Amino acid sequence: MSRKQMVRPGGRSARVQASVHTAVRELMSEVGREALTVPQVAQRAGVTPSTIYRRWGDLRELLSDVAVERLRPEAVPEDHGDLRADLTAWAEQFLDEMASPPGRAYIRDALLGDPDGTNAGQCSAYAAEQIEVILARAVDRAESAPCVETVMDRVVAPLMYRILFRPAALDATYARHLVAGLLDTEVQSGR
Repeated sequence: MSRKQMVRPGGRSARVQASVHTAVRELMSEVGREALTVPQVAQRAGVTPSTIYRRWGDLRELLSDVAVERLRPEAVPEDHGDLRADLTAWAEQFLDEMASPPGRAYIRDALLGDPDGTNAGQCSAYAAEQIEVILARAVDRAESAPCVETVMDRVVAPLMYRILFRPAALDATYARHLVAGLLDTEVQSGR
């Protein structure tokens, strides 16, 4: 069972998580990821190393938890007036953020310290929530829209694959191509 599931939300637990996450981010910028240790994080956060080990298990799981929090979108997707514009802008921004060196590092950390797949699922849920907002707006405007899972399969999954395994020559054109391919297929099939 993941240690994170045993943590009580709110109160002291939330304060500890916030101070530890802040310490990790600060130390990573000061000493780098490779030099980071649990005792350094504990000292900076004002907790004991045993608190970190009890809650996160090890440094890898702590870095994973911090990465998932850093990958959480900060705002709802912008409304550009129609589905194609909204989804294209979102895909381009997603690609730009995730393919950046910090984004790729956060993705790797999120996956490396995730023995039960919870963090990967949370990252996927973040993308799905953003897409749901875009698709709901399209439906409100009486536009035809694919389902969330179709967008995940046809846009997000290929973007993530390329970000992780084939990043060379990856740019906004690829994101636009995926969205156009999805929406043009949807129009042709009458959905």
